[in-house]
Amino acid sequence: MENVWLASALWLGLALAASIISIRVAMSVALIEIMVGAIAGNVIGLELTAWVNFLAGFGAILLTFLAGTEIDQRVVRRHFWSSVGIGVVGFLAPYLGVLLYARYAIDWSWPQAQIAGISLSTTSVAVVYAVMVETGFNKTEIGKIILAACFVNDLGTVLALGIVFAHFDYWLALFGAATGVALWLLPRFAPWFFGKVSRRVSEPQTKFISLVLLALGGLASVAGSEAVLPAYLVGMALAPAFLADSELSHRMRIIAFTILTPFYFLKAGSLVDFRAVVDAAGLVAIFLAIKMVTKFVGILPLTRFFRFEAKEGMYTTLLMSTGLTFGTISALFGLSNHIIDQRQYTVLVTAVIGSAVVPTLIAQRWFQPAFKPIEDDGAAGRTALGGS
Repeated sequence: MENVWLASALWLGLALAASIISIRVAMSVALIEIMVGAIAGNVIGLELTAWVNFLAGFGAILLTFLAGTEIDQRVVRRHFWSSVGIGVVGFLAPYLGVLLYARYAIDWSWPQAQIAGISLSTTSVAVVYAVMVETGFNKTEIGKIILAACFVNDLGTVLALGIVFAHFDYWLALFGAATGVALWLLPRFAPWFFGKVSRRVSEPQTKFISLVLLALGGLASVAGSEAVLPAYLVGMALAPAFLADSELSHRMRIIAFTILTPFYFLKAGSLVDFRAVVDAAGLVAIFLAIKMVTKFVGILPLTRFFRFEAKEGMYTTLLMSTGLTFGTISALFGLSNHIIDQRQYTVLVTAVIGSAVVPTLIAQRWFQPAFKPIEDDGAAGRTALGGS
């Protein structure tokens, strides 16, 4: 029988090591945790127990929720077309590129090619948000635009997975109705509730948000959808409340980044089987290259069209080339439903995890733009970044 205390000490020890390494090498801790998880998974064999999967899953949900709370409606309104345009193209370009390659170049079946295209069409909200928080770019205009574009991109991924493979039944209808009601009520009820309970040691605000996220996540799972989707929408609905109370956001980030998200990123890395990667290294590299090239061909010209500065355009394109949460979810969906086999799953997941590391590392090392705090809505004569 597993000793849960020693196992948890091992996981948190790896998380601590990743934190120290990230400080020493000045790299995002999310990327280091993925790398540490990959090494530990192959060298000592990290066991993915039920409690590890829960903490990792809850970490993804909470991180996605917090990313949603960073969506500033003022910035979205000001840069609506750039956010939507980059997000839509960021989904369509790699989806079509990978789909056509998988179907016609390596002769995967249509369902298998669709899973490949969907898995590699994503942008990683988890990785992008973690990088934004560490660098402070979540408080800048370019950061808000990227987060909004991430949402549009991943919404396309989720809709594609749902339209192509979902079972349309009353559970899906119930999930949709419950999510709609929650999104309508929360912006009205949550600020009143937060004001009544104020800041207490028992953290009723955090517990209330966790209750909503877990309840909607449970309904999503029953309906055959994914728990991270309502989390993002709930975060967007509560964004005004969180922007008005930065302390609440700070407290929830402490909970997420201290305990929960390390399990998520370490688990993601542990899914990489080095032997399988070596055997299929060429195909992994091709899929990763197709994703990044199609993202660049689609997004980089748009950043020029919307008048991004050169470094901002490259930084945006690189971060939009990342993938993790929805990519691994889509690949696992294909494996669980016997659409793809274990080898195809390994290839796709490794390419997805590679896309979490490679473009983010390049973006942070060579293309991080100047830090520009959000401007006031009344700024006169502004030639807006991403303006339209």
